[in-house]
Amino acid sequence: MKNHNYKDLQGVLEERPTILITTHRGPDGDAMGSSLALYQVLKAQGHNVSVVVPNSYAKFLHWLPCDNDVLEFEGNETEAQVLIDAADLIFCLDFNDLRRTDMMCEALEGASAKYVMIDHHQEPSDFADFTYSVPTVCSTAQLIYEFIDQMGWKEFLTVDIAKCIYTGLVTDTGSFRFSSVDKRTHEVAAALIGLGLEQAEVHQQLFDNNKASRLKLLGYCLSEKMEVLPEYHTAIMSLNREELDRFNFVKGDTEGFVNYALSIDGVVFTVFFMKYDDKVKISFRSLNNFRANLLSKKYFSGGGHINAAGGIFEGSLEDAITLLKRVLPEYKQELLENC
Repeated sequence: MKNHNYKDLQGVLEERPTILITTHRGPDGDAMGSSLALYQVLKAQGHNVSVVVPNSYAKFLHWLPCDNDVLEFEGNETEAQVLIDAADLIFCLDFNDLRRTDMMCEALEGASAKYVMIDHHQEPSDFADFTYSVPTVCSTAQLIYEFIDQMGWKEFLTVDIAKCIYTGLVTDTGSFRFSSVDKRTHEVAAALIGLGLEQAEVHQQLFDNNKASRLKLLGYCLSEKMEVLPEYHTAIMSLNREELDRFNFVKGDTEGFVNYALSIDGVVFTVFFMKYDDKVKISFRSLNNFRANLLSKKYFSGGGHINAAGGIFEGSLEDAITLLKRVLPEYKQELLENC
C-alpha cells in the first residue's frame, strides 16, 4: 500500500467515468458527511455520481444536504447492484478494507471499477487502485477537504458542502476534544465558517434534537448500567435488547454514550456493550496514549483509532463483559501510566 498524489486521479476523472461513492456499515457522521460532501462537489462538475451505503444510519444525520439521494444497499439490493455494476470508479470513504462494508462486500468485490480509498484508519489493506490513507488526521472529512483543495476544486465549495464536512469534523473528534485534532483541523473549520457556515446550526442538528426516550435511556444507562473499575481506571456500560426496547430504541440512540464515563476523574478507558441482534456491538474510548484499538483487535475482532475503536463479540452480553474483565489485568500498567 502506498499513498498517491491527489493529482494521480486527474486523468481518470477527465475521462468522465461513472462514479459511485460508498462507506462502511452503520455509517456515522464522518462517513455520511464525507460521502455527501464529495458527492456534491462531483455533481457540481457534471459527473454522473451516486451514493450507496451498506445499511441504514442514525436519524440525526438525515438532515444533511442531499441525504435524499443516498441509496441503502440493504433492502434495495437489486437497484444498488445495478449502480455498482455500472460504476467505472468507486470512492471508498472512511474505511480501509472492503470487509467493513459487510453485506455489500461481495457486490463490491465483483465490481470491475477502479477503487479510490480516502481514509484515516490504521492498517489499511491494499485493495484500492488509488490510496489516500493518513491515520494521523482526525477525520475522513478533513481528508475530503484536502482532496478538494489539492484537486483545485475549492470554487465548487458551498455552504451545503461545508455543513457535510463540518459534520464529519465534529462527530469524529468528539466536538474537537480528541488528541487527533491539530492546528490544521481548526484551519479547515475556520475555512468552512468563512464560506458562510453557521456552525451552531450543525451542532443543533446533531446534538439538540433528542427524543425524551433517548435521554431517559441515557439516564438509565448511567445510573443503572455503569460499572467503574478503579483499579483499572476503566468504566463499563451495557444495554441488552430488552432494555433498549423498553426505551423505544432506534438506530443512533446510543451514539456517544461511551464518551460520558470518560469525564469521571481517574477513568482513562471506557467500554460500551450493546446486545441488539445476534451479536454484541462494542465501542471503546480512551484518553491519552492508551491503545484502545489494540485491545479491541486482539480480543473483540475490532480495531480503529488509538482512542476510539469498535468491536464485535459472538455470544452473550454477559460473556463479552466477562472477557473484558478477564483481560484488563494485562493492560493494568498501561492504564495506570495514562491516568
